[in-house]
Amino acid sequence: MTPLKTRILLADDHALVRRGLRLVLDSEPDLEVVAEAGDGAEAVKLALDDGVDLAIVDISMPRMTGLQAVREIQRRRPEMRTLVLSMHENEQYLYEALKSGASGYVLKTVADRDLVEACRAAMRGEAFLYPGARTALIRDYLAQAQVRGPIREDPLTAREREIVKLIAEGYSTRRIAESLVISEKTVDRHRTNILVKLGMHDRVELTRYAIRRGLVEP
Repeated sequence: MTPLKTRILLADDHALVRRGLRLVLDSEPDLEVVAEAGDGAEAVKLALDDGVDLAIVDISMPRMTGLQAVREIQRRRPEMRTLVLSMHENEQYLYEALKSGASGYVLKTVADRDLVEACRAAMRGEAFLYPGARTALIRDYLAQAQVRGPIREDPLTAREREIVKLIAEGYSTRRIAESLVISEKTVDRHRTNILVKLGMHDRVELTRYAIRRGLVEP
């Protein structure tokens, strides 16, 4: 009898990376990649399919980041399990991934070792963190508390973060409107609200903010 398989959506903007990860996952009797996405927006769309049990999402992708995609997936399909893939052993990214609702954070550099177990842990309802992550979380929390007080919440809404990402990626107002299926006037209104909330004045400052928040890579 064929064992029950976890049906996986694999989202990464590099086809070669997807191919390698797919080989690792499909070689396991209980795991099967059934869908692939090349950007965050496509990942969200495919993750809403009942034929997918688990979404593995790269943290850095076009249109929507992995973190934005995870938030949207969790909002629209709360029972969906998600894992975040990253090249970065970065406390802020790790914190944001867990806050977004991801079941785990897996480093690409050791994905051949950790990804399979991360998938199984996620499906058991358990969290998976790379070795050393717990120490990093504790160290970061203590540093934040001593130096800056409680970790500051991002004042932007999910839609505003989408717009900041696209601005930082060089999208024009028209292209942002087309990408998000909203009017250019709405984009302008969002941009004004974002600048006021963040106390910023131009695209350069927004780009720096996007890099700090992990919305785009430096």
